[in-house]
Amino acid sequence: EVQLVESGGGLVQPGGSLRLSCAASGFTFSSYAMSWVRQAPGKGREWVSTINSGGGVTSYADSVKGRFTISRDNAKNTLYLQMNSLKPEDTAMYYCANANYRGQGTQVTVSS
Repeated sequence: EVQLVESGGGLVQPGGSLRLSCAASGFTFSSYAMSWVRQAPGKGREWVSTINSGGGVTSYADSVKGRFTISRDNAKNTLYLQMNSLKPEDTAMYYCANANYRGQGTQVTVSS
């Protein structure tokens, strides 16, 4: 059974940082590109970032470029998202996903 379990969300002040993690199991993690997507209340799903299977190629939405960093540890079957300089508009539920599955999400709230 494929499982993607996100963690690391929380409440942070504008300008703060958070590091999200996604623990993967039930598939060959190192063979898949992985992504982070987010969904804010009342809005559609927004792609945030993708990393290739080996970790050497990354891409970002313009809205997070220069502030967020995606990475992975294939030995630990874990995906990460380092989020710096957070803004209120980054408030959303964050999900990790591969081509076929998505986790349950972790809530990020940026507010003073």
